[in-house]
Amino acid sequence: MVDDRAAWVTAAERHVTPERLADATAAMVDIASPTGEERALAVHLAAEMSRVGLDGRVQPVDDSMANAHGRLAGTGDRPSLLLYAPIDTVTAGREDEDIPWAGPSLRADMRAEATVADGLVVGLGAHNPKGHGACVLVAAEALAAAEIPLAGDLLVGFGAGGMPSNRRRPDLADGHGAGCAALVHHLAPDRAVIAKTGWAVSWEEVGLTWFEVEVEGTHTYVGSRHLLPYRNAIADAGRVIAGLEAWFPQWAEEHRDGLVAPQGVVAAIEGGWPRMPAFTTSVCRFWVDLRLSPRTTPAEAADAFGAEVDRLGRQTGATVHWEQTVAIPGSTTSTDDEVIQAAIGAWESLEGRPHEPITGLSGATDANILRGLGVPTARVGLPKVGPDLLDLDFQLGMNAVAVADLERLTRLLIRTAVELCGAEP
Repeated sequence: MVDDRAAWVTAAERHVTPERLADATAAMVDIASPTGEERALAVHLAAEMSRVGLDGRVQPVDDSMANAHGRLAGTGDRPSLLLYAPIDTVTAGREDEDIPWAGPSLRADMRAEATVADGLVVGLGAHNPKGHGACVLVAAEALAAAEIPLAGDLLVGFGAGGMPSNRRRPDLADGHGAGCAALVHHLAPDRAVIAKTGWAVSWEEVGLTWFEVEVEGTHTYVGSRHLLPYRNAIADAGRVIAGLEAWFPQWAEEHRDGLVAPQGVVAAIEGGWPRMPAFTTSVCRFWVDLRLSPRTTPAEAADAFGAEVDRLGRQTGATVHWEQTVAIPGSTTSTDDEVIQAAIGAWESLEGRPHEPITGLSGATDANILRGLGVPTARVGLPKVGPDLLDLDFQLGMNAVAVADLERLTRLLIRTAVELCGAEP
């Protein structure tokens, strides 16, 4: 950065305080926003942006799903930049929906009730996604307060439906980036930075494809097992699942390249009547998420998955059918693009060392939606809380964030925005 831009960064960073970041994160945590029900949080964020001159708006996606967005206008001499974060949480924070699947009980960190203590904010989504959203909000506030001369518009976006989730109830919308797609169509940004987990700049990530697999069996009675034709769909499904779970690591290694190592899991299963264990089911279904490299298409992944399912069916003697239900391609942005270079430069200015990308990634985010709609995108986010502070499991990793990390990411977003949108000195 030339001296004027360094001065602009300094001016903006004076408005970034640990107290403001903790308050902004806690306020977001306290407003429940499971996928499909983000409107209340969007209203809050739009009001927060309007309060500081960012022209906050709510963009409805459906009756209960909504985005929030704002703008800090530039002269139009340079491309626009979108600072973006999703706002929906993967669990709902309610016993009737989350338990027992998320754990045996609803712990304090799994509720939409924030606590701030010892340099940490803890509560549902405090790290992912709400800590990231707070960093986007405070970075934009700071740039507005410092009255940075902008040549390109600074756009601020908070997207609903960012989690990889089908609708939680018939009256709610699917996730899979629905809000992000609506925002892009409305705002038409030239470039974007998405704030999402991982303290390094990423320029590519995996896509995903989902499958529903159906294993046939015979509906019969335990008293007739030895008298009538018998094929247990649940037992056959178990053998096919075991084979797939052995195959997923092979898939990951065969497609490990660039920044990614795409994984796969069997995540849900159903079959039979829990009220009648005496009677077998004629069908058992299970669901699979298979991640894919940006160099693999969803169709290629489906061909490979189908071949493996067919092989396992022949091997076990099971009758198996499958269907691809969701397909989101992986994506990449050239490392030569200005947004990647600016984000890396900001990271290096904060760390005082050459940038080191994180490899072996298998997480998919709305970066795929942004890039798929033609927006070059850098992804950078918060690290997980260190083991010196908390003994993390998956849930607590999503639900706890260090305020010092919030401050560091916010400064990176400010520096990237100044580099890309700041007027020529």
